[in-house]
Amino acid sequence: MDRHVGFREFVLARQQALMRNAYLLTGDAHLAEDLLQSVLIKVLGQWSKLSKGGNPEAYTRKALVNQYISWRRRPRPESPSADPPERGTSYDGAALDRIVLRQALAKLTPKQRAVVVLRFWEDLTEAQTAEVLGCAVGTVKSQVHHALARLRMVAPELAHLLSDSEIEEVIR
Repeated sequence: MDRHVGFREFVLARQQALMRNAYLLTGDAHLAEDLLQSVLIKVLGQWSKLSKGGNPEAYTRKALVNQYISWRRRPRPESPSADPPERGTSYDGAALDRIVLRQALAKLTPKQRAVVVLRFWEDLTEAQTAEVLGCAVGTVKSQVHHALARLRMVAPELAHLLSDSEIEEVIR
């Protein structure tokens, strides 16, 4: 058990942020829990190396993205939902934006979705995102560009969420 010293503290300290990241990737709370749990099992197996000089958070974030992309490649059978069908409900503008954004994110490729989550929700730099994804900074820039173009195409009602300066920054 000595080799796992600090793992519990790491999980307790970073659990909410990692769960949020998993949820944003999967778009489903139950799948996010499964994703995070499977990744934390892998992290535990590598913990002795990570705790002695690695970067556990970066490793965990990268493992989340890789596991999510791997899951998306495998076909999954339909499963029943515990949630009842939605009923007509009145939402405010921000709630509607969140609903539309969640639906639009589901229409992105796994890598595009991962890039959007890391860049805009996790607020990572392009270099940090490239490190997590194991690709070049130019790849991150092009994936963000294509992801935002796809989001604008599938959900034009979200255009007001990005200012002109943010769009220009992404296009550069």
